Amino acid sequence: MNSNSGYNKFRTVFAHIVLIILSFMCLFFFYILIVNSTRSHADLQRGFSALPGGHFLDNFKSVANDGTFPMMRGIINSLIVSGSSAAICTYFSALTAYGLYAYDFKLKKAAFTFIMAILVMPTQVTAMGFLRLITGMGMDDSLLPLIIPSIASPSVFYFMFSYLQSSLPLSLVEAARIDGSKEFWTFNQIVLPIMKPAIAVQAIFSFVGSWNNYFVPALVISSKDKMTVPILIALLRGADYMNRDMGKIYMMIVVAIVPIILVYLILSKYIIAGVTLGGVKG
Repeated sequence: MNSNSGYNKFRTVFAHIVLIILSFMCLFFFYILIVNSTRSHADLQRGFSALPGGHFLDNFKSVANDGTFPMMRGIINSLIVSGSSAAICTYFSALTAYGLYAYDFKLKKAAFTFIMAILVMPTQVTAMGFLRLITGMGMDDSLLPLIIPSIASPSVFYFMFSYLQSSLPLSLVEAARIDGSKEFWTFNQIVLPIMKPAIAVQAIFSFVGSWNNYFVPALVISSKDKMTVPILIALLRGADYMNRDMGKIYMMIVVAIVPIILVYLILSKYIIAGVTLGGVKG
């Protein structure tokens, strides 16, 4: 008994030490980012410092009041693109997963295989064809090409499909049909509430992925008033050496992280609720 108790105590202490080290490694870089956003360009040129400076407000005002740099417009554009993409991506992926899970039809396996094949196709391969398509449709230099393609997301679909397999008994769907429930009503009122944890997880990933996306917006967007946050940060970093202000760059990165943290805090309760529900079921 004593040896087992000592071993369990050692394992608990070791696990806590590992978790503390991992947490430090994850949070240290965020801390340095925030510290650098409080320092002036001259201070940053002198080298590394773990202590915050006194230029946080100066850097924020410098970014916010720069007439050639539409920070607020860029944040609004990113919020529109990321929020819309996360909403339609999760809803339509869940709807597609439900259709393939709850219905039997001839081409069911072929449809699933086709969607999985698209999953391994990199964005860069189809980029030029996509650019020619939206240019021909008159949608270039617009936010729509950044939102509409989010409807088709194979990775989110597969996650939703796997979640339905483990969480939704088909007997529940059959019971709803027997009671006279329409198919969309069944999906919206019965299936979606069950999928809340999966939707919350994928909404976070979709939001973050769309928020940090640089490649496609850089191809599509040319007007400054339609640029998203990653493009604006790249513009700041791409300035010539004499006009570059590292304090502004770090401040813009800090501002860009805030919406991601807020989205996680808002949706995290659904993730925790889903984990708790799974534990109770088990």
